[in-house]
Amino acid sequence: MSADPSLHSEEAIIQGFLAPLAAGAPGAFELKDDCATAAPSAGCEFVLKTDAIAAGVHFLATDRPEDIGWKALAVNVSDLAAKGATPVGYLMSLAFPTAPTREWMSGFASGLAQAQRAFGIHLLGGDTDRRPGPISITPAVFGEVPVGRMVRRATAQASDFVCVTGTLGDSGLGLRLQQDRTLADKWNLSAAQAKYLRIRYLRPSPRLALRDSLLRHARASMDISDGLMKDLGRMCRASGIGARIDYTSLPLSDAFKAVRNADPAAAEASLFAGDDYEILTAIPPERMPQYKAEALVAGIEVTDIGMFTVPITIQLRDSNDNEVQTSKSGWDHF
Repeated sequence: MSADPSLHSEEAIIQGFLAPLAAGAPGAFELKDDCATAAPSAGCEFVLKTDAIAAGVHFLATDRPEDIGWKALAVNVSDLAAKGATPVGYLMSLAFPTAPTREWMSGFASGLAQAQRAFGIHLLGGDTDRRPGPISITPAVFGEVPVGRMVRRATAQASDFVCVTGTLGDSGLGLRLQQDRTLADKWNLSAAQAKYLRIRYLRPSPRLALRDSLLRHARASMDISDGLMKDLGRMCRASGIGARIDYTSLPLSDAFKAVRNADPAAAEASLFAGDDYEILTAIPPERMPQYKAEALVAGIEVTDIGMFTVPITIQLRDSNDNEVQTSKSGWDHF
Protein backbone atom coordinates (compact mmCIF):
# COMPACT_ATOMS: atom_id res chain seq x y z
CA MET A 1 0.00 0.00 0.00
CA SER A 2 1.20 3.49 -0.80
CA ALA A 3 2.36 5.71 2.05
CA ASP A 4 -0.22 8.23 0.82
CA PRO A 5 -3.52 7.13 2.42
CA SER A 6 -5.66 9.05 -0.10
CA LEU A 7 -7.34 7.53 -3.14
CA HIS A 8 -6.26 9.32 -6.29
CA SER A 9 -8.30 7.55 -8.95
CA GLU A 10 -12.01 7.08 -9.56
CA GLU A 11 -11.37 3.44 -10.42
CA ALA A 12 -9.77 2.83 -7.02
CA ILE A 13 -12.83 4.29 -5.27
CA ILE A 14 -15.37 2.41 -7.37
CA GLN A 15 -13.79 -1.03 -7.63
CA GLY A 16 -12.13 -0.96 -4.22
CA PHE A 17 -15.08 0.19 -2.13
CA LEU A 18 -18.33 0.60 -4.08
CA ALA A 19 -18.42 -2.42 -6.39
CA PRO A 20 -18.86 -4.86 -3.46
CA LEU A 21 -22.06 -2.99 -2.60
CA ALA A 22 -23.48 -4.01 -6.00
CA ALA A 23 -22.87 -7.74 -5.46
CA GLY A 24 -26.13 -9.64 -5.80
CA ALA A 25 -27.76 -7.13 -8.16
CA PRO A 26 -27.52 -8.57 -11.70
CA GLY A 27 -28.46 -5.27 -13.36
CA ALA A 28 -25.49 -3.52 -11.75
CA PHE A 29 -22.99 -5.51 -13.85
CA GLU A 30 -20.44 -5.24 -11.01
CA LEU A 31 -20.32 -1.46 -11.73
CA LYS A 32 -18.26 -2.21 -14.86
CA ASP A 33 -20.71 -0.59 -17.30
CA ASP A 34 -21.92 2.97 -17.86
CA CYS A 35 -25.53 2.15 -16.98
CA ALA A 36 -27.58 -0.35 -14.99
CA THR A 37 -30.84 -2.12 -15.76
CA ALA A 38 -33.87 -2.74 -13.57
CA ALA A 39 -37.51 -3.74 -13.96
CA PRO A 40 -40.35 -3.71 -11.42
CA SER A 41 -42.07 -6.92 -10.41
CA ALA A 42 -45.15 -7.95 -12.36
CA GLY A 43 -48.08 -5.68 -11.52
CA CYS A 44 -45.85 -3.08 -9.86
CA GLU A 45 -44.44 0.32 -10.78
CA PHE A 46 -41.35 2.17 -9.56
CA VAL A 47 -41.40 4.86 -6.86
CA LEU A 48 -38.44 7.24 -7.26
CA LYS A 49 -36.71 9.56 -4.80
CA THR A 50 -33.44 11.46 -4.49
CA ASP A 51 -32.35 13.38 -1.41
CA ALA A 52 -28.79 14.69 -1.16
CA ILE A 53 -26.87 15.13 2.07
CA ALA A 54 -23.87 17.44 2.45
CA ALA A 55 -21.27 18.02 5.13
CA GLY A 56 -22.13 20.98 7.34
CA VAL A 57 -25.82 20.81 6.39
CA HIS A 58 -27.03 17.24 6.99
CA PHE A 59 -24.08 15.77 8.84
CA LEU A 60 -20.98 16.99 10.64
CA ALA A 61 -17.52 16.57 9.18
CA THR A 62 -16.60 14.95 12.50
CA ASP A 63 -19.32 12.28 12.25
CA ARG A 64 -18.03 8.75 11.68
CA PRO A 65 -18.05 7.79 7.97
CA GLU A 66 -19.98 4.63 8.91
CA ASP A 67 -22.80 6.78 10.25
CA ILE A 68 -22.68 9.09 7.23
CA GLY A 69 -23.05 6.11 4.89
CA TRP A 70 -26.00 4.78 6.85
CA LYS A 71 -27.73 8.14 6.99
CA ALA A 72 -27.26 8.88 3.29
CA LEU A 73 -29.27 5.79 2.39
CA ALA A 74 -31.70 5.84 5.32
CA VAL A 75 -33.06 9.34 4.69
CA ASN A 76 -33.95 8.33 1.13
CA VAL A 77 -35.43 4.96 2.04
CA SER A 78 -37.56 6.75 4.65
CA ASP A 79 -39.44 8.43 1.81
CA LEU A 80 -40.05 5.06 0.16
CA ALA A 81 -41.35 3.66 3.46
CA ALA A 82 -43.86 6.50 3.76
CA LYS A 83 -45.17 5.75 0.26
CA GLY A 84 -45.77 2.08 1.06
CA ALA A 85 -42.96 1.09 -1.31
CA THR A 86 -40.56 -1.85 -1.16
CA PRO A 87 -36.94 -0.70 -1.74
CA VAL A 88 -35.34 -2.15 -4.88
CA GLY A 89 -32.07 -0.35 -5.62
CA TYR A 90 -30.23 2.95 -5.76
CA LEU A 91 -27.77 5.03 -7.72
CA MET A 92 -25.34 7.31 -5.90
CA SER A 93 -23.31 10.37 -6.84
CA LEU A 94 -20.32 11.29 -4.66
CA ALA A 95 -18.59 14.68 -4.84
CA PHE A 96 -15.37 15.24 -2.86
CA PRO A 97 -13.42 18.50 -2.45
CA THR A 98 -10.21 16.46 -2.07
CA ALA A 99 -9.36 12.80 -2.60
CA PRO A 100 -10.89 10.72 0.19
CA THR A 101 -8.70 8.57 2.38
CA ARG A 102 -8.86 4.80 2.30
CA GLU A 103 -9.95 4.82 5.92
CA TRP A 104 -12.84 7.20 5.22
CA MET A 105 -14.03 5.25 2.17
CA SER A 106 -13.78 1.96 4.05
CA GLY A 107 -15.95 3.30 6.88
CA PHE A 108 -18.41 4.95 4.50
CA ALA A 109 -18.82 1.77 2.45
CA SER A 110 -19.27 -0.23 5.66
CA GLY A 111 -22.12 2.06 6.74
CA LEU A 112 -23.75 1.73 3.34
CA ALA A 113 -23.41 -2.07 3.50
CA GLN A 114 -25.09 -2.13 6.91
CA ALA A 115 -27.95 0.02 5.60
CA GLN A 116 -28.31 -2.13 2.48
CA ARG A 117 -28.68 -5.28 4.56
CA ALA A 118 -31.22 -3.59 6.84
CA PHE A 119 -33.31 -2.20 3.99
CA GLY A 120 -32.97 -5.02 1.44
CA ILE A 121 -31.42 -2.89 -1.29
CA HIS A 122 -28.31 -2.80 -3.52
CA LEU A 123 -26.18 -0.16 -5.20
CA LEU A 124 -26.67 -0.25 -8.99
CA GLY A 125 -24.41 2.56 -10.19
CA GLY A 126 -23.63 6.24 -9.96
CA ASP A 127 -20.76 8.70 -10.30
CA THR A 128 -17.81 10.07 -8.36
CA ASP A 129 -16.03 13.40 -8.91
CA ARG A 130 -14.10 16.23 -7.28
CA ARG A 131 -15.47 19.75 -7.01
CA PRO A 132 -15.17 22.72 -4.64
CA GLY A 133 -17.30 22.71 -1.53
CA PRO A 134 -18.16 20.18 1.16
CA ILE A 135 -18.54 16.45 0.64
CA SER A 136 -21.89 15.86 -1.08
CA ILE A 137 -23.63 12.49 -1.28
CA THR A 138 -26.65 12.09 -3.54
CA PRO A 139 -28.42 8.72 -3.57
CA ALA A 140 -31.30 8.23 -5.99
CA VAL A 141 -33.40 5.36 -4.63
CA PHE A 142 -36.26 3.49 -6.19
CA GLY A 143 -38.79 1.10 -4.80
CA GLU A 144 -41.92 -0.53 -6.10
CA VAL A 145 -45.62 -0.60 -5.26
CA PRO A 146 -48.59 -2.25 -6.90
CA VAL A 147 -49.65 -0.11 -9.86
CA GLY A 148 -51.63 2.93 -8.72
CA ARG A 149 -51.20 2.19 -5.01
CA MET A 150 -48.47 4.63 -3.93
CA VAL A 151 -49.72 6.53 -0.87
CA ARG A 152 -49.59 10.22 -1.77
CA ARG A 153 -49.40 13.31 0.43
CA ALA A 154 -52.21 15.17 -1.39
CA THR A 155 -55.10 12.84 -0.52
CA ALA A 156 -55.86 13.56 3.15
CA GLN A 157 -59.50 14.36 3.95
CA ALA A 158 -61.22 16.33 6.68
CA SER A 159 -62.08 14.12 9.69
CA ASP A 160 -59.08 11.83 9.06
CA PHE A 161 -56.84 11.37 12.09
CA VAL A 162 -53.38 12.96 12.00
CA CYS A 163 -50.97 10.23 13.06
CA VAL A 164 -47.23 10.00 13.59
CA THR A 165 -44.92 7.07 14.25
CA GLY A 166 -42.30 6.90 17.00
CA THR A 167 -41.28 9.99 18.92
CA LEU A 168 -40.50 13.53 17.78
CA GLY A 169 -37.62 15.92 18.38
CA ASP A 170 -34.95 13.39 19.36
CA SER A 171 -32.70 13.89 16.34
CA GLY A 172 -32.46 17.63 16.83
CA LEU A 173 -31.22 17.07 20.36
CA GLY A 174 -28.84 14.38 19.16
CA LEU A 175 -27.30 16.87 16.74
CA ARG A 176 -26.81 19.36 19.57
CA LEU A 177 -25.05 16.67 21.60
CA GLN A 178 -22.76 15.87 18.67
CA GLN A 179 -21.86 19.54 18.41
CA ASP A 180 -21.34 20.03 22.16
CA ARG A 181 -20.64 17.01 24.37
CA THR A 182 -20.94 19.13 27.54
CA LEU A 183 -24.70 19.41 27.00
CA ALA A 184 -25.28 15.90 28.31
CA ASP A 185 -24.27 17.07 31.78
CA LYS A 186 -26.10 20.39 31.46
CA TRP A 187 -29.25 18.53 30.53
CA ASN A 188 -28.80 15.98 33.33
CA LEU A 189 -28.87 13.08 30.88
CA SER A 190 -27.81 9.57 31.74
CA ALA A 191 -25.26 7.92 29.47
CA ALA A 192 -28.04 5.79 27.99
CA GLN A 193 -30.25 8.81 27.29
CA ALA A 194 -27.43 10.73 25.60
CA LYS A 195 -26.54 7.70 23.47
CA TYR A 196 -30.17 7.25 22.45
CA LEU A 197 -30.44 10.85 21.24
CA ARG A 198 -27.17 10.67 19.30
CA ILE A 199 -28.25 7.44 17.59
CA ARG A 200 -31.54 9.05 16.57
CA TYR A 201 -29.52 11.75 14.79
CA LEU A 202 -26.80 9.51 13.37
CA ARG A 203 -28.83 6.45 12.39
CA PRO A 204 -32.43 7.22 11.37
CA SER A 205 -34.60 4.14 11.04
CA PRO A 206 -37.01 4.06 8.06
CA ARG A 207 -40.36 2.60 9.10
CA LEU A 208 -40.40 -0.14 6.46
CA ALA A 209 -42.27 -2.52 8.74
CA LEU A 210 -45.40 -0.36 8.27
CA ARG A 211 -45.33 -0.68 4.48
CA ASP A 212 -48.26 -3.08 4.11
CA SER A 213 -50.33 -1.33 6.78
CA LEU A 214 -49.93 1.99 5.00
CA LEU A 215 -51.13 0.47 1.74
CA ARG A 216 -54.18 -0.98 3.53
CA HIS A 217 -55.16 1.92 5.78
CA ALA A 218 -53.47 5.27 5.04
CA ARG A 219 -55.34 7.89 3.04
CA ALA A 220 -52.20 10.05 2.77
CA SER A 221 -48.63 9.69 4.00
CA MET A 222 -45.19 11.32 3.97
CA ASP A 223 -42.07 11.17 6.08
CA ILE A 224 -41.19 13.91 8.57
CA SER A 225 -37.83 15.25 7.49
CA ASP A 226 -38.17 19.01 8.00
CA GLY A 227 -40.19 19.12 11.21
CA LEU A 228 -43.77 18.18 12.10
CA MET A 229 -45.41 21.55 11.48
CA LYS A 230 -43.63 22.22 8.19
CA ASP A 231 -44.36 18.78 6.76
CA LEU A 232 -47.92 18.80 8.07
CA GLY A 233 -48.35 22.15 6.33
CA ARG A 234 -47.18 20.58 3.08
CA MET A 235 -49.69 17.76 3.39
CA CYS A 236 -52.50 20.16 4.22
CA ARG A 237 -51.75 22.51 1.33
CA ALA A 238 -51.48 19.63 -1.12
CA SER A 239 -54.78 18.19 0.13
CA GLY A 240 -56.59 21.56 0.38
CA ILE A 241 -57.49 21.14 4.03
CA GLY A 242 -56.28 22.20 7.49
CA ALA A 243 -55.48 20.42 10.75
CA ARG A 244 -56.00 20.80 14.48
CA ILE A 245 -53.17 19.34 16.58
CA ASP A 246 -53.18 18.58 20.30
CA TYR A 247 -49.78 19.77 21.54
CA THR A 248 -50.01 17.62 24.69
CA SER A 249 -50.42 14.44 22.64
CA LEU A 250 -47.16 14.76 20.70
CA PRO A 251 -45.15 11.57 21.38
CA LEU A 252 -41.92 12.27 23.28
CA SER A 253 -39.14 9.97 24.43
CA ASP A 254 -37.97 9.81 28.03
CA ALA A 255 -34.67 11.36 26.93
CA PHE A 256 -36.52 14.27 25.29
CA LYS A 257 -38.58 14.81 28.44
CA ALA A 258 -35.38 14.91 30.51
CA VAL A 259 -34.01 17.68 28.28
CA ARG A 260 -37.32 19.54 28.44
CA ASN A 261 -37.13 19.54 32.23
CA ALA A 262 -33.60 20.96 32.15
CA ASP A 263 -33.86 23.28 29.13
CA PRO A 264 -37.41 23.90 27.84
CA ALA A 265 -36.26 26.25 25.07
CA ALA A 266 -33.86 23.68 23.58
CA ALA A 267 -36.53 20.99 23.68
CA GLU A 268 -39.19 23.19 22.05
CA ALA A 269 -36.84 24.20 19.23
CA SER A 270 -35.85 20.58 18.62
CA LEU A 271 -39.45 19.42 18.45
CA PHE A 272 -39.95 21.24 15.16
CA ALA A 273 -36.38 21.26 13.83
CA GLY A 274 -36.61 18.25 11.54
CA ASP A 275 -34.51 15.12 10.86
CA ASP A 276 -37.01 12.87 12.67
CA TYR A 277 -37.72 10.57 9.69
CA GLU A 278 -40.93 9.36 11.26
CA ILE A 279 -44.09 8.89 9.18
CA LEU A 280 -46.98 11.36 9.13
CA THR A 281 -50.27 9.83 8.00
CA ALA A 282 -53.92 10.62 7.43
CA ILE A 283 -55.96 7.66 8.69
CA PRO A 284 -59.75 7.41 8.25
CA PRO A 285 -61.50 7.00 11.64
CA GLU A 286 -62.83 3.53 10.79
CA ARG A 287 -59.29 2.38 9.96
CA MET A 288 -57.58 3.63 13.12
CA PRO A 289 -58.05 0.58 15.39
CA GLN A 290 -56.64 -1.85 12.82
CA TYR A 291 -53.80 0.48 11.81
CA LYS A 292 -52.70 0.90 15.42
CA ALA A 293 -52.97 -2.82 16.10
CA GLU A 294 -50.85 -3.71 13.06
CA ALA A 295 -48.26 -1.08 13.97
CA LEU A 296 -48.01 -2.54 17.46
CA VAL A 297 -47.37 -6.00 16.02
CA ALA A 298 -44.66 -4.45 13.83
CA GLY A 299 -43.04 -2.94 16.93
CA ILE A 300 -43.79 0.66 15.93
CA GLU A 301 -45.73 3.04 18.15
CA VAL A 302 -48.37 5.12 16.38
CA THR A 303 -49.94 8.18 18.00
CA ASP A 304 -52.96 10.12 16.78
CA ILE A 305 -52.18 13.76 17.52
CA GLY A 306 -55.16 15.53 16.01
CA MET A 307 -57.53 15.70 13.10
CA PHE A 308 -57.61 17.12 9.60
CA THR A 309 -60.21 19.87 9.30
CA VAL A 310 -62.14 21.85 6.69
CA PRO A 311 -60.67 25.32 7.46
CA ILE A 312 -57.34 25.56 5.62
CA THR A 313 -55.39 26.50 8.75
CA ILE A 314 -53.15 24.56 11.11
CA GLN A 315 -53.90 25.03 14.78
CA LEU A 316 -51.69 23.79 17.61
CA ARG A 317 -53.72 23.64 20.83
CA ASP A 318 -52.94 22.77 24.45
CA SER A 319 -55.11 20.82 26.91
CA ASN A 320 -57.07 24.00 27.71
CA ASP A 321 -57.75 24.61 23.99
CA ASN A 322 -55.42 27.61 23.94
CA GLU A 323 -53.30 28.14 20.84
CA VAL A 324 -49.64 27.22 21.30
CA GLN A 325 -47.11 29.57 19.73
CA THR A 326 -43.82 28.07 18.61
CA SER A 327 -40.56 29.83 17.79
CA LYS A 328 -39.68 27.52 14.90
CA SER A 329 -41.82 26.06 12.13
CA GLY A 330 -39.28 23.60 10.69
CA TRP A 331 -36.12 23.27 8.61
CA ASP A 332 -35.76 25.21 5.37
CA HIS A 333 -32.66 25.20 3.15
CA PHE A 334 -33.39 28.73 1.98
